[in-house]
Amino acid sequence: MLEAVIFDMDGVLIDSEPLHFLVEQQAFAKLGLPATKEELDLYVGMTNPDMWAKVKERHGVELPLSELIEWQVEMKLSALKKSEEQAIDGVTGLLEQLKAGRIAVGLASSSPKVFIMAVLEKLGISEYFDCVVSGEEVPKGKPEPDVFLKAAELLNKPPHSCVVIEDSRNGTRAAKAAGMKCIGFQNVNSGEQDLSAADKIVHSIREITLPVLEAL
Repeated sequence: MLEAVIFDMDGVLIDSEPLHFLVEQQAFAKLGLPATKEELDLYVGMTNPDMWAKVKERHGVELPLSELIEWQVEMKLSALKKSEEQAIDGVTGLLEQLKAGRIAVGLASSSPKVFIMAVLEKLGISEYFDCVVSGEEVPKGKPEPDVFLKAAELLNKPPHSCVVIEDSRNGTRAAKAAGMKCIGFQNVNSGEQDLSAADKIVHSIREITLPVLEAL
């Protein structure tokens, strides 16, 4: 029985992956690293600490992890403030359906909490979420299940009663590892993500309705 829906944020609520890509492309270029789409697609859905830890290991970057993360977050907040992004088509309608159906709603994102709250404020949809969890608040980020399990705990719902909406390979793997159902949103702006682990794949948020969620 469906009791809760847990949303990823980047690429699901807001089309922010191009923003992330642009900032990371600039950061990689400044560090003298390959800033190709193929390289950056590897990190979609990861927390900033996990991403930079892998980058440091992969490319031998010597700058401290904390400095890289702070630099990246400041750049992204600045880019978000200047952007005119709105909620992805269908998101507000789906949130209204869930509210009317009295289904608990959570947000579990790999982004830092400060960026998550900035996005929710920009989109004007904070009121719909019963809990918000950043991947940086749990021991391990996606593709590990920690962030989704924490969201279920805060919602006081068993994992098997939760459905996750994700747009990344790392996210879908994390949702399934948490014992949850998962809808994969094939967002063209999120790169060529392998969503085969999802229980259902959609190409528009408008395809996700309360009956569809309840049927999983």
